Amino acid sequence: MASCAVGNVFPKTKETTRIVIVGAGPSGIAAATKLLEQGFRNVQIFEAEDRIGGRIKTVPFADSFIDLGAQWCHGEQGNVVFERVKDLDVLDRTADQALHLVRSNKEILSEEQTKPLKEFVDAFDVSVDWEGSVGDRFTNNYWNTVGKDLDRTIAKEALSSMMKYICTSDACDHLFELSSRNYTNFHLADGDQNLSWRRRGFWYFLSLLLEAKEDQPGDQGCLKGYVHLNRRIAEINWKGNGELTLRCWNGEIVTADHVICTVSLGVLKEKHEKLFVPALPLAKVRAIEGLKLGTVNKFIMEFEKHPFPENMYNVAILWLEADLLELRGSEFYWLESVCSFHRVDRQPTLLEGWIIGAHARHMETLGEDKVLEGLLWLFRKFLTFDVPRPKHFIRTQWHSNPNFRGSYSFYPTYADDLRTGRTDLASPLVDVTNGRPRVQFAGEASSGNHWGTVHGATESGWREADRLIDFYKAKAEN
Repeated sequence: MASCAVGNVFPKTKETTRIVIVGAGPSGIAAATKLLEQGFRNVQIFEAEDRIGGRIKTVPFADSFIDLGAQWCHGEQGNVVFERVKDLDVLDRTADQALHLVRSNKEILSEEQTKPLKEFVDAFDVSVDWEGSVGDRFTNNYWNTVGKDLDRTIAKEALSSMMKYICTSDACDHLFELSSRNYTNFHLADGDQNLSWRRRGFWYFLSLLLEAKEDQPGDQGCLKGYVHLNRRIAEINWKGNGELTLRCWNGEIVTADHVICTVSLGVLKEKHEKLFVPALPLAKVRAIEGLKLGTVNKFIMEFEKHPFPENMYNVAILWLEADLLELRGSEFYWLESVCSFHRVDRQPTLLEGWIIGAHARHMETLGEDKVLEGLLWLFRKFLTFDVPRPKHFIRTQWHSNPNFRGSYSFYPTYADDLRTGRTDLASPLVDVTNGRPRVQFAGEASSGNHWGTVHGATESGWREADRLIDFYKAKAEN
């Protein structure tokens, strides 16, 4: 087929140009809805899953909804999610998160021991001039401050527990692979970092973008007719400067003038060599290989009544060295990376737990009954009271899903070694004759300062929509 471009002329308008968005997560939805609002007519979204939402996955559970993916609105100032919902009375402030540090001999650390540890974690930051991993910085600071005032044995147990706790926020397997850029480049939105949704889940935010039904997760709203589910893209051919050709796994061929790729960094890592024809530029490949998509999974349990005492909101676990060595030789060795359990706001019968890293990836390969057996064993090991078998149990499996391959991204020290970052990941592939964006990249991993968040993913979708809006506006003016 002949090229659409002749010299520096691209004869399409925003009404006739063909735009394909790969992925219907928050970035893809944000891009599509903004383009349609601005008068683009030929917009299609191809989604590999049988649902929209991406790593926002709100599902019915117990007597309400739970979020298996993104769960909290992180911050208020400079957060586009908060800005969209702040006047709608759908967010709750962080509950009183009284922290209990429990050892594997069932001993609970006193408030006098726990308070300085919690304050240390809350205040921890990495200065701009620090070189090396966050793990190096954290360990150094810890032993020079709060750690030196504790019993040495407990201090070592607490250090390990706190480092795993931080990994749940940053998605790394361990802090020694985490670059200081994960702190220095990230712009924290001021305000409450754990605003919870009032029994509606994160789907509520997507329902606003989509003008969809807030109580029906998956309703496509204004994108109905534009979304193609169960359509995994096998190849994006961007050869030359003409139209692009996309091939689905089912053999379907689609042509486009622009492609906005919003697949996860994990999918890019696994598939980019076969997905893009010709191969991506070296700078793009270096960014894909240098950045990392970590694994953080959840356990959610429903009970007849909550098994934790009223004053016990958040429990973090500390392993005695002898118990840890015994655990590592058992079938439940993966429990070492279970970090904590906490109550779920506004759902008084639910308990939620977290697991990170390689052990989380192993947990995904086990049957659900085997996972629950391990968790009940863990409760018996650490707690002085009984935790009954829950009425309902669900765990997440973000890494083993081929359409995600992980939870959210971070800067590893390997990215520092490669001298790469998110700007290279976000840069579009353009037509050299006229600057036309041909293949664009969005998603939380492409966000320059809000990666790992829904507001970062949403901003990236709007960023790429604006790139096309600005291109056609300039064309119309010339």
